[in-house]
Amino acid sequence: MESMGPAYNTLKKQLETLVLANNILHYHNVVDAYGHVSLRHPEKPDVLIMSGDEAPALVSSQSDLSPYYVSNASAVDPSSKKGYQERFIHSEIYKRFPHINSVVHSHSDAVLPYTMSGVPMKPTFHIAGFLGTQVPTFDITSLYKPGQQQDMLVNSQPFGASLASKFSAEVSASHDHTVVLMTSHGFTAIGTNIKQAVYRAVYTHVNAGIQTNALLIRNASMNLNPNSASSTLENMRYLTEDQVAGSLKMNDTSQDRPWALWVKEVEACPLYSKTSKALVVEKRFL
Repeated sequence: MESMGPAYNTLKKQLETLVLANNILHYHNVVDAYGHVSLRHPEKPDVLIMSGDEAPALVSSQSDLSPYYVSNASAVDPSSKKGYQERFIHSEIYKRFPHINSVVHSHSDAVLPYTMSGVPMKPTFHIAGFLGTQVPTFDITSLYKPGQQQDMLVNSQPFGASLASKFSAEVSASHDHTVVLMTSHGFTAIGTNIKQAVYRAVYTHVNAGIQTNALLIRNASMNLNPNSASSTLENMRYLTEDQVAGSLKMNDTSQDRPWALWVKEVEACPLYSKTSKALVVEKRFL
């Protein structure tokens, strides 16, 4: 890759964006000490890039990132520092969907109740139209073999491949869903670029909070007026199929607005280091 050429500059910018994505997801409570975001290498589609085994809020520069092979999630540099156990979430999604270039995995406390309560997550407002009319759930339980440690982690290729399959109704290189819930674990969101994946992760978290509040006030109203509530309350309203389709297009054309705000927020917060912009790209990414 020619130093300072267009491809080089694109890679440099993408690495800076990946660092910011880690901080933004933490700022908006989508991740805490756990959770991760990755990028498909813009010039090497068989390589993904994500931080090492580190809290997203502490990711501050290229030195915190590591490249991994999409084929098996192994480190490109065997001497790399320890990586996330669940990098197979990312590698298997990239393997199945060549057009997907960013993945976010979260343990959002707002989303978690919808992974194990039996209540389906639905799109409650237009900003979450990307959720579609139905959000699938991946349950790892049936994949465990006798005696295997059942810690819910997607820490192998078979587990990752099974999760990736939930994004598509059939064995296909195109996805049908942008978000998959994970039973008693969290959720995973995908995008064609980092901004899109982060947008979807943040507003999946926000949508879950809105839906929970709507269910709470509805149930509270029914309990306060048990005799009349059932006849006077309208049904819960979620986005229709047409509204989902229209909102999805709007979501994709408006994501730069919240991204610009989110960057300013993390730049102004003293928790996050201000060293994300490096002068050069480290050789291990070239």
